[in-house]
Amino acid sequence: MIVKFVAAARSCSLIAVALGLATVGALALAPLQTRAQSPQPLKIAVLAGLSGVYADIALGQAEAMQLAVDEVGGKVLGRPIEVLSADHQNKPDVAASVARKWYDDGVRMISGLDTSSVGLAVRKVAQEKGQIDLNVGSATADLTGPACSATGAHWVYDTYALAQVTGSAVVKDGGDTWFFVTADYAFGKSMEDQATAVIKAAGGKVLGGVKHPLSTQDFSSFMLQAQASKAKIVGLANAGMDTVNAIKQAGEFGLVKGGQRIAGLIIFESDVQSLGLQTAQGLVLTTAFYWDQNDETRAWTKKFRAKRDKVPNLTIAGVYSATLHYLKAVQAAGTDEPKAVMAKMKEMPVNDMMTRNAQLREDGRLMRDMYLAQVKAPSESKGKDDIYKILATVPAEQAWRPLKDGKCPLIKD
Repeated sequence: MIVKFVAAARSCSLIAVALGLATVGALALAPLQTRAQSPQPLKIAVLAGLSGVYADIALGQAEAMQLAVDEVGGKVLGRPIEVLSADHQNKPDVAASVARKWYDDGVRMISGLDTSSVGLAVRKVAQEKGQIDLNVGSATADLTGPACSATGAHWVYDTYALAQVTGSAVVKDGGDTWFFVTADYAFGKSMEDQATAVIKAAGGKVLGGVKHPLSTQDFSSFMLQAQASKAKIVGLANAGMDTVNAIKQAGEFGLVKGGQRIAGLIIFESDVQSLGLQTAQGLVLTTAFYWDQNDETRAWTKKFRAKRDKVPNLTIAGVYSATLHYLKAVQAAGTDEPKAVMAKMKEMPVNDMMTRNAQLREDGRLMRDMYLAQVKAPSESKGKDDIYKILATVPAEQAWRPLKDGKCPLIKD
């Protein structure tokens, strides 16, 4: 009996120990199970030229993306949203490498992408990975043409619209002979080609042109050639500090005093402020956004400037717009699967502080209205940030290349 009792007691002790270990084990595993069940963040990213010739244009895009994230409450489908940012250094190989790593690490959408060569390089990686790129900063119209993608979009401007709106307005205003000073890479070539087509269609002539390397400091030889051409209009198919330097040196060489006019085919707010209104006044340009356009743009600008105190341009506003629409589409689609999200993005109209009922076309072009603007004279300005007056609203159907003319392989005849 005693033996049986001891044996029974020993058995109970073993059971108790076993139960204790099971309880401890359960407690130990609980945090792991909780962690495993925690929703994984939705990763989105800005890839921008944060150094070099386009830095003034791109700085602020990451903050704009974060504003869109804040607007949806920091989560979508119950998942926290994580924003990444990197500098592509205006190098296509660097941009492609970063994009590939990001996509492999779970990033579901990349925006920003200023510089056409960068935009085209990242588009190839996004197509290869079957992921989304929402291009805001590249100007080449090839992104909705031969390089169009089922999971890509072109959000704010391109060389066709810039040339169409600005070029036709200048020719109608008497600027019927042109000489081009062009950045020697994909964007510059595309811009000059598009503007040439617009100028000729409007009855104007192109008398010549010259190409310059990216980040040129000395435009003297180029301006002398432009001056010698006797063209009424010197068209600048460049951007950022290249445009600023070209306009400054055109002034130094007396082109404007000699009767020629400068047409900057893409001008940003930072360019105008760098030049000053005394130098930049009268420049005509095309934009998709101006901070002081209405109450809604002013309210959004106030929120943005709490994060980065600068005047937001159309690329900064565009990153916000593209990100917000993407996040709304993820929520509506109930998934972050790229093709399902892109289908929802094309189904839903785009509405935000810079966009009114715009539709994302089959080739990835966002069909938004554009604005013809002019730089104010110093006497018209009420302050350092009061720099544009809007001359006209150009409806999307007039601003953008017709779908049939783009040669996008997604479009069937």
